[in-house]
Amino acid sequence: MTEPLSLTVDDGLARITLNRPQRMNAFDDAMARAWARATAEATTRDDIGAILLDAEGSHFCAGGDVHAMASGTTGAGITALAHVINSGIRALAESSIPVVVAAQGTTAGGGLGILLSGDYAVIGENSRIGSLYANIGLTPDLSVSAQLARAVGERRALQLVLQDRMLTAQEALAWGLVAEVVPADEVRTRAEEVARFWLAGAARAYGQAKRLVRDSPTRSFADQLTEEARSIGAALDTPEAQARVAAFAAAAAARKEKR
Repeated sequence: MTEPLSLTVDDGLARITLNRPQRMNAFDDAMARAWARATAEATTRDDIGAILLDAEGSHFCAGGDVHAMASGTTGAGITALAHVINSGIRALAESSIPVVVAAQGTTAGGGLGILLSGDYAVIGENSRIGSLYANIGLTPDLSVSAQLARAVGERRALQLVLQDRMLTAQEALAWGLVAEVVPADEVRTRAEEVARFWLAGAARAYGQAKRLVRDSPTRSFADQLTEEARSIGAALDTPEAQARVAAFAAAAAARKEKR
């Protein structure tokens, strides 16, 4: 039987791949539990410095499996399933590891929450992104109400959740929902380039920068400044930062001498 999700690790890069293309990578119980396990492992291993989230097939993720819902799933069952998936969303969003998402085709419903669990999204020119919950009488889940307004602003978030609108790739880029739009067949390649860029640089510093931005809504302005000061001091004390700062200073001095 084909696994609904895979986790592979290569030279510091963890790749989490949704693998139910026949259902537009919509979550059922097995995929939800595989997701929770994979995200927990990827965010706690010391040998992982970046995470890439992608999907098999022509579409990224359609959220929950509506076919399963129509086959007798109860409200209590959906709530329990959402809690399982939410554990993975929190693991990614709250970790100190940067996450890039490669999303092609359709991203809808809870799939939007999965996309928002990443820190940098690359989508294809053919991509369409929307909410669509109310079309079938449901309400947002999987972090959509928690993260969408933070990403695009409250008024735009309301446009998505109160209409059946699907954003084009260029609209999603203009709204700030995604970082890059590339040809459909280059989405995964470009996303890996982003992840490898992090790994080739000061990966831990990128991770801490992500953490500072992600955590800022939980702190007062004064507390955020205190945390910034603590974080940059801790970073400077690392051998990696000391080497990079010294190299930067030496290069600047060399450029000055040539003038």
